[in-house]
Amino acid sequence: MRRLGRQLAAAALLGCAAMASALAQGDWPAKPIRFIVGFPPGSSPDVVARALSPGLTQALRQPVVVENRAGVTGMIAAEAVARAPNDGYTFLVTSGSSMSISVHTLPRVPINPDKELVPVAAAARIELFLVSDARQGFRNFSEFMAFAKANPGKLTYGSPGTGSAPHVATEMLRAQSGINVVHVPYRGASPALQDLLGGTTQFLFDPGIALEHVRAGRLRLLAVGSTKRSPLFPDTPTIQELGLADFDAGTTHGIYAAAGTPPAIVNRLNAEINKLLAQPQVAQQFTAIGAEATPMSAAEFGALIRRDSARYGAIVRERGIKE
Repeated sequence: MRRLGRQLAAAALLGCAAMASALAQGDWPAKPIRFIVGFPPGSSPDVVARALSPGLTQALRQPVVVENRAGVTGMIAAEAVARAPNDGYTFLVTSGSSMSISVHTLPRVPINPDKELVPVAAAARIELFLVSDARQGFRNFSEFMAFAKANPGKLTYGSPGTGSAPHVATEMLRAQSGINVVHVPYRGASPALQDLLGGTTQFLFDPGIALEHVRAGRLRLLAVGSTKRSPLFPDTPTIQELGLADFDAGTTHGIYAAAGTPPAIVNRLNAEINKLLAQPQVAQQFTAIGAEATPMSAAEFGALIRRDSARYGAIVRERGIKE
């Protein structure tokens, strides 16, 4: 009789847990949702989060609140989300470089993203643009490469910091072309751009903030560091087209949740985000920063991040890049 009682009690507990889980997913969301951004206001991940939050607030009928927790190339925010309850109310919005490059360059990564986070939705593919000071003598990519090879060590380039996506992109360029150029790391993309405009450095890979200066003629766009041409500059070829096979410096900003978040919630948020990415007013906000909306399933996003991480990890190890 006691054994039967224990079995009935266990069954009741399991039934209650299952019912609670079903109710939690069926009623989701029942309170405001937090988007924790791993970078400061005005950064490209912040643009992504704020472009999506109004539409998600309307679709989910709950406020989607954007909170910035910058630091350690997005890892402070990543750790906060990984440690948060996996109930579908706290999500990470971060850069592709944080998940595919910084995990290889940081001396200590506070979490294991593969085990402690789950991909929810891709948002935007961030492309890099190879730009130079317009006062330099080279007018296109071929002339730039010829000058760099004829003058080893003479050209300097800025980046947002050691181990950043623009730094790794330039190391990829160096590895494939054999040029010898000098790295000047800065604390962010903006100061690197200012020194390029001031003539302290001669070129850099730009994540999109220099495009207004390209249009104004102060900087020259030499090539696009992605697999296809940018719709913003359709006449500018990619580095692949110009002879460096398989060159791709793109990364994908996206949304993640704590491991164990119910799949029904992940799939619902993925579907709502993909609907928004198809809307012109959202896509235009991404285009303005040189990015492209990238709707895909959560599984496809996870596979993309793993591929990017593998190829960037290889170049980081080969070139000995450490933050």
